[in-house]
Amino acid sequence: MIKYLECLGYHGTIEPQIDDGTLFGKVAFIRDLITYEASTLPKLINEFHQSVDDYLEDCRELDKEPDQPFKGSLNVRLGQGLHRQLAPALKVSMRLSAKRSLKR
Repeated sequence: MIKYLECLGYHGTIEPQIDDGTLFGKVAFIRDLITYEASTLPKLINEFHQSVDDYLEDCRELDKEPDQPFKGSLNVRLGQGLHRQLAPALKVSMRLSAKRSLKR
C-alpha cells in the first residue's frame, strides 16, 4: 500500500533517488506540477508542506483557482458493448434520481 503525505487536502509522494540518496516527491492527483526534494524524511515532509503553502500563495497572487484533488467526478471507459447494455438502466436511474431531487 502506498502512503502519502497530507497537507490541506493535498497528497504528496515520497520517492528515493537511488543515485544520490536524496528523497524526492510531487503532489499527486492534480494537474499542476508541484515537486519537493530533501536529504531526510523529516526535511522532505517540511518541504512538502512548504511547497503546498507556496503553491496556494502563488495561485492567490496570480488570481488562479488552485487545482483540487478528487473533484468528485470519475470518467470510466466501458467499451461500446457494455455502454449499450447499461444505457437503458442508467437512463431510468437518472430519471428517478432527478424526480427525487425535485421533490425535496
